[in-house]
Amino acid sequence: MEKATFAGGCFWCMVKPFVEWDGIHKVTSGYMGGNVENPTYEQVKEGNTGHLEVVQIEFDPIVFPYEKLLDIYWMQIDPTDDGGQFHDRGESYKTAIFYHNEEQHHIAENSKQQLANSGRFKKPIVTQIREANTFYEAEGYHQDYYKKEEAHYKEDREKSGRDEFIDSHWK
Repeated sequence: MEKATFAGGCFWCMVKPFVEWDGIHKVTSGYMGGNVENPTYEQVKEGNTGHLEVVQIEFDPIVFPYEKLLDIYWMQIDPTDDGGQFHDRGESYKTAIFYHNEEQHHIAENSKQQLANSGRFKKPIVTQIREANTFYEAEGYHQDYYKKEEAHYKEDREKSGRDEFIDSHWK
């Protein structure tokens, strides 16, 4: 098993795209990248911890290669927005790929460059590629939020503008 960690704005919207694939064993919402130990959701949301909302994915790279995870990741975000994602604004909602080893680092850098060269986006790709550090699991009520609070999740996602962006850039 390997781990992949992605920040793509609100972690509620980043779980579902990854969970339904063979080779994906677990997707956990959490926080990474900051300097506060054991941060709470409220602390991270305030934007003073340095942490981003992330999903950490445990996967079997033989069944589901890291490159495929990156393909899914890019299609969930606006990689040109450095102020957050969609209606979620601020430091904790920025995008980043956290690599867990040098192979992931190399693959992520190449993937980002390919996206930049594709001409799909008019603005520069600002998604950071950062070394993974301590992952802090988010509070239980955030895990599998799309299942637990289906109506609220659906309403929040519809209001966010994420789906319209995905449709206009990837369909």
